[in-house]
Amino acid sequence: MPIATLTNVRFGHGTRLLLDGVVLSIEPGEKIGLVGRNGCGKSTLMRLLAGQAKPDAGSVGLQRGCRVGFLTQDPTIEPTDTLREAAARAFTRLSEIRHELEQVYDQLSHATADDLDRLLTRQAALDAEFERGGGYAVDHKIDAVLHGLGFIDAQFSTLVSKLSGGQRARAGLARLLLEEPDLLLLDEPTNHLDIEGRRWLEDFLADEFPGAVVVVSHDRWLLDRVVSRIVEIHDASIREYPGNYADFTILRRERALTQQRIHEKQQDKIGREEAYIARYKAGQRARQAKGRATRLERFQRDNLVERPVDFDVMRLELPRAERVGDIVVSAHDVSKAFGERVLLRDFEITLKPGDRLGVVGANGTGKTTLLRILMGDEKPDKGVLKRSPRLSVGWYRQTHDHLDKTQEVWTYLQMTVPPRANGVRLSEQEARDLAGAFLFSGRAQESLLGSLSGGERARAVLAGLVAGAHNLLILDEPSNHLDIPSAERLEQALSLPPDEGGYDGTLILVSHDRALLTATCDQILSIDGDGKWQLFQGTYAEFDAQRIRGESTKTPPAESAKATTDSAKPQSKATTNLKVSTVPKASRPRTTSSDRIKRTADPRNPLSRLDQTELENNLQNVNARLAKIDEQLGDPAVYADRKKTNTLLDDRTLVEREKSKYEEEWLRRAAD
Repeated sequence: MPIATLTNVRFGHGTRLLLDGVVLSIEPGEKIGLVGRNGCGKSTLMRLLAGQAKPDAGSVGLQRGCRVGFLTQDPTIEPTDTLREAAARAFTRLSEIRHELEQVYDQLSHATADDLDRLLTRQAALDAEFERGGGYAVDHKIDAVLHGLGFIDAQFSTLVSKLSGGQRARAGLARLLLEEPDLLLLDEPTNHLDIEGRRWLEDFLADEFPGAVVVVSHDRWLLDRVVSRIVEIHDASIREYPGNYADFTILRRERALTQQRIHEKQQDKIGREEAYIARYKAGQRARQAKGRATRLERFQRDNLVERPVDFDVMRLELPRAERVGDIVVSAHDVSKAFGERVLLRDFEITLKPGDRLGVVGANGTGKTTLLRILMGDEKPDKGVLKRSPRLSVGWYRQTHDHLDKTQEVWTYLQMTVPPRANGVRLSEQEARDLAGAFLFSGRAQESLLGSLSGGERARAVLAGLVAGAHNLLILDEPSNHLDIPSAERLEQALSLPPDEGGYDGTLILVSHDRALLTATCDQILSIDGDGKWQLFQGTYAEFDAQRIRGESTKTPPAESAKATTDSAKPQSKATTNLKVSTVPKASRPRTTSSDRIKRTADPRNPLSRLDQTELENNLQNVNARLAKIDEQLGDPAVYADRKKTNTLLDDRTLVEREKSKYEEEWLRRAAD
């Protein structure tokens, strides 16, 4: 039985409709990812579930006794509490019990015979309730959650009023996680977490938290690790996709391909009808032409399938940066300390044209300080720094105070991108194309920079930097205010070939966004804030996999320096840190299909109990069902019916998911 439901919910602000006819059910213990563009209604849907807003139409229902916990982007906590007291408010009842027990013990010390039985009975009842609520183990639980979210013991006694905004947000999250509500609503919980904090939160939600979770997050790795269903809000309606975010991207792309085929067929039909109408509207067949025009108008109003946004890709011709020579920037034997704290010790790096460096580390370890040292804004205590004399640096900082807030988006981009070699600046259309490539469409291109949200302003600045003909691009936490589509467009801009509109220079990226790091960087610099550092040749995913395997080598600084100086990019990413089995295939014992199934059957995977013949027959049946659906979608009579088309698209998504599971099981057995 669902613990929460939305039934035909409609909600809007003024003339803007955010949700229209939304139907959603949430099962106990289910983990759901809520995705969509900024402003599409994600936070509104969360507020409806939390009871903080009422729908204009429809209903929101909660199972009787269901406790809902809602983490907003600005949680409210008592400023006079210490950090630990703020987290411990999750166990207010236990604190009351503990206080009452102390009073009972005090009364027992001088109780009369008449009061003794009553006090002992009360003590037993309080002890039982205290144990049911977790007892003294809650102290350990509070410490574990605070440590997991990046706090140290020395901060536990700090007043909430003395914490930074990010620390207060983490304190609010700690209290909410400790409360263990039946339905946990998380709105961007990773905004103030470093990578270690994000890993901890993922593990906690996936493996320890018993309740249902609905999470809005731009962290795709968290969505992949935690959720089993994606709910997308688009054009005031929702679509549901089984699986995590990676599954969602595949299924959404398949749906978009199908939608694109239908769109193209409809455009062909419209073209033929318009040609007929134009040819005969004034002749003997004028009546037929007029009737066709009426039917065409009705078809375009009621049944037209729009071209999917997924097919809008970057195709830009942008100014290219001046070449910088063999070395962009290098550091030799660099050290930096503030008082007794050493941030860097004997640091070495050499960046060449085209290198993509990702910088990772916990909050406060000195990542931004490192950037300032490399660019000459901060002097090291010792060491030698070299920069190309032809260096042109585009630096994305975490504040945008330098912007002229009265400029329109397209005008800002036109003036930001430098002129070409012939001195000609971007035309208005080219500037608008650039704005469109970074998801500013229509009137949004004419919005004033001062009227934009933080995420929109970040997108405009990033568009200007990527297209700014800089041979070194420094991005300091660029995705902090970006929604997932915007982060994916930034990835595209940084990773596409230059002739397709991609950036062709050297990149230094400081980020906690592991998906962005993996997609754009081919070397990872990890710093710990205590002078230690490690340079890894490979993607962030490879770096993280090595960490998980426990094989990460803690190289002494001198050896690390030598490795850094001598290394360029790895010869092949495919062979980086790859272990290959040396056991010849022929020497492995032969096993039958049934033996293999018995040995590898997983009680959590029903498909593992099928024999090979059943598995292959089921896979054939699924393929036949897919072919039948595709045949129906190819029928003009079907795609003229929008409701039937959407039903078939939903069916195809589910069948494709079923096929994926059968194929994964078949491949798993083939690998044994």
